[in-house]
Amino acid sequence: MSKYAVVRITGKQYKVEEGQEILVDKLIDPKKISTEVLLVADGEKVSVGKPVLKNEVKLKVVTDLEKGEKLEIYKFKAKSRYKRHTGFRAQYTRLLVEKIS
Repeated sequence: MSKYAVVRITGKQYKVEEGQEILVDKLIDPKKISTEVLLVADGEKVSVGKPVLKNEVKLKVVTDLEKGEKLEIYKFKAKSRYKRHTGFRAQYTRLLVEKIS
């Protein structure tokens, strides 16, 4: 079994392993990444925080801004000539998990 951790970044939880790249919601200041380590598992040994642990997960910004897949939103009402079309692309920051300690 490999070493992994559950981390809270910008209010969402991610299961991360060393060397893994993850997409998180766009960070306001990518130089200051605030993480809370909730769980660390190393083989059979599992540490669960109440609510957080003092362990650290070292993260590195790979790309500051990355756009997600485009979502198309259509609104339509029959027989009333009402049509609306909008689009949306989420913005992400790609992070590399360097070390779990």
